[in-house]
Amino acid sequence: MRVAVTYENGEVFQHFGRTPMFKVYDIENDTIVSDEVIDTNGTGHGALVGFIKDLNAEILICGGIGGGAKEALSGSGIKLYAGALGSADEAVKALINGTLPEVSEATCDHHEHEGHGDHDCSHSGGCHH
Repeated sequence: MRVAVTYENGEVFQHFGRTPMFKVYDIENDTIVSDEVIDTNGTGHGALVGFIKDLNAEILICGGIGGGAKEALSGSGIKLYAGALGSADEAVKALINGTLPEVSEATCDHHEHEGHGDHDCSHSGGCHH
């Protein structure tokens, strides 16, 4: 199984559409056998779904995510675990252990916030200023 996590400085990055990189994990028999940090090279929003698909990831773990991206992921057959916080490595371990909540409702509608960098998306499902 291959898992992609929105990533920055060891943590789950909290805005899917603006993630600077993904950490990609290959998991076999409930063990992480490899991981790699891959820069998105400025790819953003809708194009990131194709980026994840090209990585052959079956699962995405992220913080906040918009409705359009959620639909595109679903249409691509990629399972979504949104609303994750903290360490990317710990989120993947929780996924393996079956304790990572599958919260696909953790969304953030950034269109109303364009140009504002002072918000934080979280598992509570909203944007906080």
